Amino acid sequence: MTTNRLEAFSDGVIAILITIMVLELKMPEGATSWSAIRDSGLLLKLLTYVLSYLILGIYWSNHHHLFHVVTHVNGRILWANLHLLFWLSLVPFTTAWVGSSHNAKIPTAIYAMVFLCSAQAWDLLNRQIIKLHGTDSTLAVLIGRDRKGLISRVLYVAAVGAAFVYPWISDALIGAVGLMWLMPDRRIERAPH
Repeated sequence: MTTNRLEAFSDGVIAILITIMVLELKMPEGATSWSAIRDSGLLLKLLTYVLSYLILGIYWSNHHHLFHVVTHVNGRILWANLHLLFWLSLVPFTTAWVGSSHNAKIPTAIYAMVFLCSAQAWDLLNRQIIKLHGTDSTLAVLIGRDRKGLISRVLYVAAVGAAFVYPWISDALIGAVGLMWLMPDRRIERAPH
């Protein structure tokens, strides 16, 4: 099986998730000044949206680059990809929850947990691809020990814990992971397609 259908489906799902998120942003009635926007909670909703949009965009971009080094897929890869999309599909819900709860501890912890599970799902997808293509495949060689992925997951675990103490630290850790991955994975981007 070629990768075309998997890529097209994944692109469509991520596009829908981003659309759902933006539809959650509603201007409060009578908000005509910055202080009214801040006091209404819209500023936090907007900042959470930007962070979630950034991370979904990063997954989309890296997914695109990942499948340029994949020649074929099997059922395990399809299910691993669906597993990743499941966790990403929870991003709009948790984004809206964090924004509407004013960054309360439980919603923020669950928001971080969704990103942790997404990162775990990304790792599983990579491992399934390597399992099919072999340990000497282009992807296996490019990823190596995947320290960047491991650091990301450790920061997400810390973000879950931090949410129960200082939710803003949790948000900062999630943002730090986003900044780490802002540019597509250069190891894969440099690979011949």
